[in-house]
Amino acid sequence: MSRNLSRRSSDLVALSASLSLLFVSALSNDSSGKDSINSGKHSSSSSKTGSMVAIILLGFLVVVLLSFFLFKLWQKKRREEQYARLLKLFEEDDELEVELGLRD
Repeated sequence: MSRNLSRRSSDLVALSASLSLLFVSALSNDSSGKDSINSGKHSSSSSKTGSMVAIILLGFLVVVLLSFFLFKLWQKKRREEQYARLLKLFEEDDELEVELGLRD
């Protein structure tokens, strides 16, 4: 189970790295073939919009990854609590059998 979890987390890291590289390459795209007046206005607004989109997507990715790891942590904690309750249940049964004289 932990091997599968580590594989998934490494897949998520690889996916986020490739998406961030894609956004960086898209933002650094230079359009030098246009007029200097039009390209100055267009590139500045395009750059602001692209930067804003990249920041929003990066923030969303961080929230998703944080939620994923917190969920996995919560699952692990819940599983440990259930296992502890199961062990306690069997311990109580053993003591009951000894008290009733069914087992030495």
